Amino acid sequence: MLPDHLAYHLKILFIGFNPGLQSEAEGHHYANPTNRFYAILKEAGLTDRQLSPDEDHKLLEYGYGLTNIVDRPTRGAADLTSEDYAIGRKRLLEKIRMYQPLVNCYVGKGVYQKFSGVKKADWGYQPIDQVEGVRDFVAPSTSGLVRMTLEELTEIYRHLHVTK
Repeated sequence: MLPDHLAYHLKILFIGFNPGLQSEAEGHHYANPTNRFYAILKEAGLTDRQLSPDEDHKLLEYGYGLTNIVDRPTRGAADLTSEDYAIGRKRLLEKIRMYQPLVNCYVGKGVYQKFSGVKKADWGYQPIDQVEGVRDFVAPSTSGLVRMTLEELTEIYRHLHVTK
């Protein structure tokens, strides 16, 4: 199982769908070379340099954490079941309540929709937060399968800056 990187009172908790097979095999989040997660964080000014997947734990030094709504690795999110999400929602809610980040950043609109049950969500901060005291921010998936350019993705992530 791919380990979470969590700490109390994070600035941002990044929440993905689930580990991909490559991330699971390598033991690091966003390990697929086509995934743009670390490039986007750097380009959006959220990190001062582009981290590599094997440095995923170093995000804690920036006040950022990593987890997923579902722990089970699959080839893609389409392989997840409603049971996976039901179990995952409970576990994620427990993590958010325990660690109390300032912001939950859902890395993919579908992640937010599966967690919240909200049918329609725009990019950015949401009008209603799912856990009191924790802001919800919806951002696009950073997967190479997403048809947005690095610049388009980065522009959305730039709005994520949090001051503590």
